[in-house]
Amino acid sequence: MNTIYEYSAVLNNGQEVSLEQYKGKVLLIVNTASACGFTPQYEGLQKLYDEYKEQGFEILAFPCNQFNNQEKGSDEEIKQFCDLNFNINFPLFKKVDVNGDNAHPLFTFLKNEAPGLLGSKGIKWNFTKFLVGKDGNVITRFATATKPEALEKPIKEALDA
Repeated sequence: MNTIYEYSAVLNNGQEVSLEQYKGKVLLIVNTASACGFTPQYEGLQKLYDEYKEQGFEILAFPCNQFNNQEKGSDEEIKQFCDLNFNINFPLFKKVDVNGDNAHPLFTFLKNEAPGLLGSKGIKWNFTKFLVGKDGNVITRFATATKPEALEKPIKEALDA
């Protein structure tokens, strides 16, 4: 598989979507959690989405419970939490694994295309972010601690490419 367009994923509401529907858009794919010290990044992500969605930018949020059980809730509870606390309106997907034998194939692809520090393939924590270009190729990976506002320049560059 060469691009993210060859994958599909299930939205929080149970609808399966082909990532091909995002062709021509710049994507930020993030593994998220509701009970993490980095959870307030949802607010910054929503600001980025509001600022750039009209220019062809999408954020795809994938809740994950693999890091210290910080996403224990059901898919419905996760959606309610995000709606109540951050009023997000970018796509929220069903909870997935991002590491290990049961990792969602999309995350296996993302990790292979943009390894972490020292070539590490694993995702170390919640809110790891992958920037994907309009062509469906992974541009880069951003660490958990990278705040959404620090992503503005690379997002603009990808949108202008």
